[in-house]
Amino acid sequence: MIIKSLLDTDLYKLTMMQCVYHHFPNVEVEYTFKCRNEGVDIVKIAADLAEEIRHLGELGFSDEDIEYLESLGFFQKDFLTFLKTFRLTPGQDGNLIYDLEKGTMELKFHGSWLRTILYEVPVLAMVNELYYKDKLEDRDFQNYNISQAWLNFSEDLHRIPEDMPFADFGTRRRIFKKYQRHILMEICDFKKSRPLSFVGTSNVMFAKQFGVKPIGTMAHEFICAGQGLFPLAESQKKMLDIWSREYRGKLGIALSDTLGFDAFLRDFDLYFAKLYDGLRQDSGDPCKWADKAIKHYEELGIDPKTKSLVFSDSLNFMKAEEIFKKYSDKAKISFGIGTYLTNNVPGIKPLNVVMKMTCCNGQPVAKISDSPGKGMCKDEAYLEWLKKVFEIK
Repeated sequence: MIIKSLLDTDLYKLTMMQCVYHHFPNVEVEYTFKCRNEGVDIVKIAADLAEEIRHLGELGFSDEDIEYLESLGFFQKDFLTFLKTFRLTPGQDGNLIYDLEKGTMELKFHGSWLRTILYEVPVLAMVNELYYKDKLEDRDFQNYNISQAWLNFSEDLHRIPEDMPFADFGTRRRIFKKYQRHILMEICDFKKSRPLSFVGTSNVMFAKQFGVKPIGTMAHEFICAGQGLFPLAESQKKMLDIWSREYRGKLGIALSDTLGFDAFLRDFDLYFAKLYDGLRQDSGDPCKWADKAIKHYEELGIDPKTKSLVFSDSLNFMKAEEIFKKYSDKAKISFGIGTYLTNNVPGIKPLNVVMKMTCCNGQPVAKISDSPGKGMCKDEAYLEWLKKVFEIK
């Protein structure tokens, strides 16, 4: 088994799950898997993937897991009680269809949002690990290049500013679990000997294991779901409002690019700008995004220096350092670094795999994004209507 704990996931899956538990317990959704890499054959791992997915149904949250989640301070007792008996049911929710001869594979999860929300991250981690295990079958898979990768990271960490905050966001893109664990262990050890603003990891299991802060608030699916729950023009604002009422000042970073940043800013008025601690960038030009965010706060009469800008799109330490030096005197700057930390293997192109919500309450939903290729929608007519409603070019 690759996934042995339901805590081996990103924090925002659990924080969104609590919000779904309280506000949308009966909403039906569909998630669709997509590999963005061209010419990559992942069909050969389909049979092994099906077996790994089946094993997810054997996992639950232990008493120790529940105690840890309670200690974080933003999970409520009724939700934690629900988690005590929660089990995934992949036999009912999953639909993996593949044809080895034709080289085709389709993977979907469908059913209650509350019951399916936890599949995404572990399934993407499985896909990566199975793919690279097959890719590196003639090498020492479990120890492949970990030491060399750490030497490269060590050089980066000696060079970057000591006050540049960054977190690990690499669970869904890791080459394998042992690799992520080793890199986190080395970073924690490095921090003991030299000042370093490593602020935590999105992976709840590793945060618990290494005694660091779990990082995360919401993902694109939360905003996407609003398209199937509320009048379309009001959907983004409705979901931002529900999140703020659920966490009441905690977990106050808003994801800004589900419908593109310009459409987001039109909805992110003075009320939300004061209510939320800051914004996260996950597509588009990071400097153009930062300039727009800072200008937006200033036009609303808010000092940008009081707000957080979190960058999390395809970062390495060099790119993060450039952004930090340019904007650290203008706002509270931090970074979530994913693939570069957990899948930085010379000579092998990282997989770009995603699993996005494509349907909510029986109707299509879409992620548009500010980067070509990062959007996702199954219905072109709906996508055109969405763009028209939100004035997206």
